[in-house]
Parts: sequence; structure tokens; C-alpha cells
Amino acid sequence: MPTKPAPNLALPRRRGLTEEAARTAVDQACRMLRLPTVRAQFPDTADQAAAQQMSYSGFLAELLIAECDDRARRRSERRIRAAQFPREKSLRTFDFDANPNIDPALIHTLAKCDWVAKGQPVCLIGDSGTGKSHLLIALGTEAAMAGYRVKYTLATKLANELVEAPDELVLSKTIARYGRVDLLCIDELGYMQLDRRGAELLFQVLTEREEKNSVAIASNESFAGWTKTFTDPRLCAAIVDRLTFGAAIIETGTDSYRLAHARQALGR
Repeated sequence: MPTKPAPNLALPRRRGLTEEAARTAVDQACRMLRLPTVRAQFPDTADQAAAQQMSYSGFLAELLIAECDDRARRRSERRIRAAQFPREKSLRTFDFDANPNIDPALIHTLAKCDWVAKGQPVCLIGDSGTGKSHLLIALGTEAAMAGYRVKYTLATKLANELVEAPDELVLSKTIARYGRVDLLCIDELGYMQLDRRGAELLFQVLTEREEKNSVAIASNESFAGWTKTFTDPRLCAAIVDRLTFGAAIIETGTDSYRLAHARQALGR
């Protein structure tokens, strides 16, 4: 049985097109080639190129650079959405003056994401309101913008998801999914006690990632206090070891600047 020929999607080649016909052809070609930024910017860029007597190569470069930049921006936005951060936080909006315990130079060095490339951990330790979650989300956002796959989760949510896996196959897939991302951000570690099963499964996730992919955690407890979360001393020691080997450990202190700002707003 003869095969049906594929439809001809090529645009007709014509010489001596009018300006209107040329712009219509460019619009159609951009749709076919999936170049939305070139399509959107072509009319204004063409007018600007004519006014400035830009060379053909310079005009083409302007359009292609714009397309590449816009694609990079959209990819960053997709990675940030995929990370599932609970809110938007950036280093630009972090008030370093309000917390002198935090070294701005260290944070901006971490923002370059070399530690993510090397699979190293970051630990943010300090009381509530000292900027741990802000920095955790901001550093995770920087990693997503740099091209890394990032996932944010609360410690209790992760443990519950693992414990509630209906069978071993789903559990293995869940552990593998959390193991694959380049950076796993675990927030509020130490706020609530985990049962033994949840703690063991969290340990499996950390083991899956050890020295391969990075983990960043935020905790309101010092490492010595993690026995409240992980009640098995040996398991607790193993988890601390996984998270601190080669880690950047940032102590954000005990003075809540959120509380200080609230008091200042009330005039106290």
C-alpha cells in the first residue's frame, strides 16, 4: 500500500517581495520554526535597523540574541516553578544589615553555585526569624537560574510522602526522584519529631544523594539538638554526618529580625 506523502510545509521562495509580503513571510516562518521572540521583535527591530543602517548580519544577530535570551529566561522560570518554592525570595531583598551573624561575602560566593556543581551540602542553623528560609529559597532560586534542577520541601512533608508510599515500587521511585535533582532544599528540619520509619526513609534519600548531588537544609536546632527529631542516636549521628561532610555551615543566630521589625513598626 503506497504511503501518503508528507505535507509540504515549506514557504514558497519568491524574489522581489514587497515589504508587506516579506513581513508576512517572516511571521509565518517564525511560527513554523517556533521563534516567538524573533516574530514579536522583528517589526520594531527591522525599522530600527533601517533607521540606523545596520548591516544584515548585525540585524540578524540582534534578533537571534533576543530569542536566545528569552528562551534562557523561560527555562529559568520553568525550573523555578518546578522547584515548588512556597514564596519568592531573593538575595537582593535579604537584609544583611539586620543580621550581622551572616557573612554577605560567603552568601554571594554560594550564589555562584560551585557547591551545587560539586555536590556539596549547605546547612543553615538558627532560631526562627533569623533568615534561614529566606536564604534557603534564595540560594535554591540562584541554582535554578544557573540551570540546575532544584526541589524544595519541608522535612515533615518529605518524610510523610515517603512513609505513605503505597508499596515498595512507589517508594523506590519516590526516593529516586528526590535523589535525581541537582539540589534538594529541606526546610524546617528539627521543628517536629519524625517517627523512626520516616527518619530512616529520609536517611535513605540523603544516602542516595551523598557526594553526588547537593542538599541544603534549614534548621532551628543545633546539630546537638537533632536527637529531638531523630530519636535513634546512631541514625541521628549518621544523618548529621551526611549533611555536614564538606558542608558550608551558616549559623544565623538567635535574634529574630522579623520580631525586631514588628516591634519597630509598632513604635516599641
